[in-house]
Amino acid sequence: MVDFFRRAIKKLDKLNEEKRRELLISAVSEINLLENVLDSIDKGILVCDEAYNLIMANKCAQRLIPMNYIEGMKLRTAIKDERIVEAFKNIIINRERVVDREIDIENQGKNRLLSINVVPLVQNKQITGTLIYIDDITEKRKDEARLRRAENLASLTTLAAGVAHEIKNPLASISIHLQLLQKAIAKKINSFEKNNEEQIDLSFDKYFNVLKEEVERLNRIVVDFLFAVRPMNLELREGNLNKLITQIMDFVRYEMEQSNIMCFLELDENLPNTQIDERFFKQALLNLVKNAQAAMPDGGVFTIATGYADNEIRISVCDTGIGITKENLGKIFEPYFTTTETGTGLGLTQVYKIIREHHGEISVDSMPGTGAEFKIILPIPQKETRFLEYNGDNKT
Repeated sequence: MVDFFRRAIKKLDKLNEEKRRELLISAVSEINLLENVLDSIDKGILVCDEAYNLIMANKCAQRLIPMNYIEGMKLRTAIKDERIVEAFKNIIINRERVVDREIDIENQGKNRLLSINVVPLVQNKQITGTLIYIDDITEKRKDEARLRRAENLASLTTLAAGVAHEIKNPLASISIHLQLLQKAIAKKINSFEKNNEEQIDLSFDKYFNVLKEEVERLNRIVVDFLFAVRPMNLELREGNLNKLITQIMDFVRYEMEQSNIMCFLELDENLPNTQIDERFFKQALLNLVKNAQAAMPDGGVFTIATGYADNEIRISVCDTGIGITKENLGKIFEPYFTTTETGTGLGLTQVYKIIREHHGEISVDSMPGTGAEFKIILPIPQKETRFLEYNGDNKT
């Protein structure tokens, strides 16, 4: 089509007014088609001239990047996000080719991860400008993290039987024999004191107590591990999540208030009932509550909200704590990942597994110093639709 227009332009002086009008209409039609194609692409495209003045920005680019697009405007002037401007500034100064550079931005109140590619715009073997591709890879990274977590859980499952046999059973044996040993020593001491009328220092009891506490702690770790890797047998029953959340908050409110944490509930009164295993779901929410409490050592605000839209129940668990770094955000649900000295790193793994077993999704939004928001989405199963039976008489 370009060659056609080039040939037509060369013969422009020989064309009558009607032919020129037809040529102009065809050109406009081709331009409109090109613009529609570019606007239909789900990747952002920015085209700049050699001085980095904007020639074109498709709709996806304007949606992904906060910008005021005016044709001919300087690129750094059109873009409103300082981090993107700084990144593009370095690209412009160094005139470098950029491949898959990731930029974390905030757009319309949401954190998004963008991948930037910058290549020269070449025409007739001459560089005439710059072409910038922008791709929103937020969901892609989340999918990769979910896949990685699933793979980690699958690999851990193969270890569960061995762990149960090699650690849990010996721990139970150690615990029993510690109790027997403590009773035997106490019996010997009582016999000695009775026969010799002397008192023996019983401070050894504290050492037995330390041993028993450590055995119990190891046992809890093993139990948590087994819970994380074993298949779950859910007993789903129709339940009211608002009622369940209210019960949990009544249970933890006093402890939270003692830690200078204000608790709020924002529950949707129109929330429909759904199929849940209350025992496991309560455990998942309690883990999130404890996680939020640990993130607010100096107090703060804790909120649980529910909502219903698009046949989905949505639960938001928010705190105003220390937040989560970008580096840790993608690892937060992985087994054994913890940022505390006393944590096992399995609490959020359990939460993730319970939500997934309910066919739901869980994600987290956070930045250091701004707290964290865990978002749970549960689909509402659609009632089975049956065709009406035809009871008419068969005619032959």
